Amino acid sequence: MTDTILPRVARKDMSEDIGMAWDALHELSGDATFVEVFAKAPEVLNFAMVDFYQKLFFEGRVHERYKQLARLRLSMNHGCRTCNLQNVKGVAGVGYSQQQIDDLWQGDYSSFDEDEQAVVELADEIALNNREGEYTQPLHEKLKRHFSDEDILELAMCLGVIVGLVKLSFTLGLVQKESYCEFGTKAAA
Repeated sequence: MTDTILPRVARKDMSEDIGMAWDALHELSGDATFVEVFAKAPEVLNFAMVDFYQKLFFEGRVHERYKQLARLRLSMNHGCRTCNLQNVKGVAGVGYSQQQIDDLWQGDYSSFDEDEQAVVELADEIALNNREGEYTQPLHEKLKRHFSDEDILELAMCLGVIVGLVKLSFTLGLVQKESYCEFGTKAAA
């Protein structure tokens, strides 16, 4: 269970569409605090769930398979337990094997094709915990072998929005964290 000070909307008090978002998130991760809190501002929740996830993440020009892989790598880097729970299911749902998921946890990209490796490397650069992240010429060349400039921009935008959402979720106490998450409670002064 997450520990947020923000008020929540009970599932029974949600509109049908928000209730469906709650159901989906709860089924994936066992925790729908994000929806419970943002149900107070349905237009903001709609921006995240419909405008971003439905229209860009799931339906954009870049195949969802790449975005799912990159999103899991981000959550592994950030240490978001709620995210990891749902993202493991997401990558399995688009065809990645348990062995590939285990390899990703180990930072071993050898079981992935070159295009997938490039996407994972981009995720590692954009990750919240990579303060020195940089889009380099070698990474650009790897990505350009498989993706157009427009594709690369879409991938980067998706990853950037996800990083922002995880930072917001950590700050507002909307998600559970892994034990290794470096974005924990501030130390007492």
